[in-house]
Amino acid sequence: MGSNAMEIKSPEVQLGGTPDPKRGSKKLGIYFLESDDRRTAFGRGYSGGVGGATPVNIHGKPIPDINKTGGWIAALFIFGNEMAERMAYFGLSVNMVAFMFYVMHRPFSSSANAVNNFLGISQASSVLGGFIADAYLGRYWTIAIFTTIYLAGLTGITLLAIIKVFVPNQDQCDQIALLLGNCEPAKSWQMMYLYTVLYVTGFGAAGIRPCVSSFGADQFDERSRNYRSHLDRFFNFFYLSVTVGAIVAFTAVVYIQMKHGWGAAFGSLAIAMGLSNMLFFAGTPLYRHRLPGGSPLTRVAQVLVAAFRKRNVLFQSSEFVGLYELPGKRSAIKGSNKIAHTDDFRWLDKAALQLKEDDGANPWRLCTVTQVEEVKILVKLLPIPACTIMLNMVLTEYLTLSVQQAYTLNTHMGHLKLPVTCMPVFPGLSIFLLLSLYYSVFVPISRRITGNPHGASQLQRVGIGLAVSILSVAWAGVFERYRRTYAIQHGYQASFLTPMSDLSAYWLLIQYCLIGIAEVFCIVGLLEFLYEEAPDAMRSIGSAYAAVAGGLGCFAATILNSIVKSVTRGKGERRESWLSQNINTGRFDYFYWLLTIMSLVNFAAFLYAANCYQYRSKDDIQSTDRPSEKGPGSDHTSTNATDSIRTPQLSVFGRE
Repeated sequence: MGSNAMEIKSPEVQLGGTPDPKRGSKKLGIYFLESDDRRTAFGRGYSGGVGGATPVNIHGKPIPDINKTGGWIAALFIFGNEMAERMAYFGLSVNMVAFMFYVMHRPFSSSANAVNNFLGISQASSVLGGFIADAYLGRYWTIAIFTTIYLAGLTGITLLAIIKVFVPNQDQCDQIALLLGNCEPAKSWQMMYLYTVLYVTGFGAAGIRPCVSSFGADQFDERSRNYRSHLDRFFNFFYLSVTVGAIVAFTAVVYIQMKHGWGAAFGSLAIAMGLSNMLFFAGTPLYRHRLPGGSPLTRVAQVLVAAFRKRNVLFQSSEFVGLYELPGKRSAIKGSNKIAHTDDFRWLDKAALQLKEDDGANPWRLCTVTQVEEVKILVKLLPIPACTIMLNMVLTEYLTLSVQQAYTLNTHMGHLKLPVTCMPVFPGLSIFLLLSLYYSVFVPISRRITGNPHGASQLQRVGIGLAVSILSVAWAGVFERYRRTYAIQHGYQASFLTPMSDLSAYWLLIQYCLIGIAEVFCIVGLLEFLYEEAPDAMRSIGSAYAAVAGGLGCFAATILNSIVKSVTRGKGERRESWLSQNINTGRFDYFYWLLTIMSLVNFAAFLYAANCYQYRSKDDIQSTDRPSEKGPGSDHTSTNATDSIRTPQLSVFGRE
């Protein structure tokens, strides 16, 4: 082991004591060792004397007066960037289906699938942006680069709508010709250009979505007494900015499209993105930064390789020295605090298993406890965002199916006629109202029920959102059955783009408002949960989990639509599937009830996963910014790995 290693004393085994093989298989933390043989996991030291999760300026140097940076003022500059990104995201999602149908002359079904794929790529690729931010660039520079790519994509879409050569001939293409498929189809190169600029825009979102929420949360001091309260409010206001962007997309952008055309609508999105970029860069002197901790995928791979190489070594082996960790207050991972050892996934502990022959110089054979715990945390987090894929699939289906429903309904509100593409604004309005009343109404009421000072824990909020989403999609099935029956009885069976004057589109508000409530509880709770529970040097990847779940929900919607069309399409003369382009002859009600059953199964899986999850205690995190206690009889600083682990207590969702 060498002279620079020491064993941490614990309640069970004193310094220099002989490990008990039987107890060793139960509590590995008692064999926790620290060594200064290897200063970092990758042979690098910390620059500028900055270690752990200490905030730095844009140059990576310590901030002289931290009180002059960060806080709510810095967060406001970041809110603007996210607002514009979501305005563009929702503006494209609601308008691109209609653009591809009316201008590019593509069928509704293929247009919806293309938009779903765009939404999926823009979210699923977020893990790439999170990786780049955590490994190399940091969150600020990742946002700066990808937001420029996003702007380039929006500019390309605007040019597509303005320059006629990029779209097929629109002459003699009225509504009847559209329905009969007699309009000139888009040429292959025109569709290639459309898909290119669309997916460039989606790729630009990859570096924005996983970093903006984490970068905003970085502006608050973890050591502040009010940190948890600030963080809770930040994520609510962050999602409020997302909602404002969506509301503008569903109202102002739709209005611009109707009055001034597609070029003006897409151009307004590009202008908004450009202005938000300027606002983001203007706040640069105020931002607090976190040092990138090196490639997280490399660290994960090192743990897996090291654990595999020692798979046959027993913990009670005579060659077993202890679990490896660096001494002192610094972690081996730049931008991260130390993490105390846990007994989960013990096979991964073999990566930190120090044998007599190990000198700590090869991270592919010997990893620190903190590095191993990072991997454990990433694995333990997976089931929670995975359970939100179903909600994201429902949200994706609503963007297309509900619009098709609205085309058959009366959208007049008094003397005002709302465009069909404005209908998705109502979930945004319900989210805006709920977030506005959250602290004055929901928190006081739920605090009395749960005893939680914040009203509900993060997992409880996710669970509430999933439960409300079930009610939303069930109601959608009930109303769709009534709408379809009404259409057939009143002779609208073949006229699926003709609104029924006696049936109001505002019956859709019930499912819209319910899904809005579900979204705010689930997504806001999930973002806060992932930020707080993710390892310090992997918070962008942790936030990317939520975006990846959204992307997988979009892809799942496309796959489910294809399966349902294939399975439910009849033989012979009856060729209509549940998801027929003619909604009045299809069976959207059956499809909604299928989603209801799937949501119920998913909710049961979430209850199990949440009940098994144990929250990370703040006591479990070995702070790198405060002095550690010194071990007896040694000049080396050390951390007691077992004293910091408190007994878990069962809560409604998760263990605390």
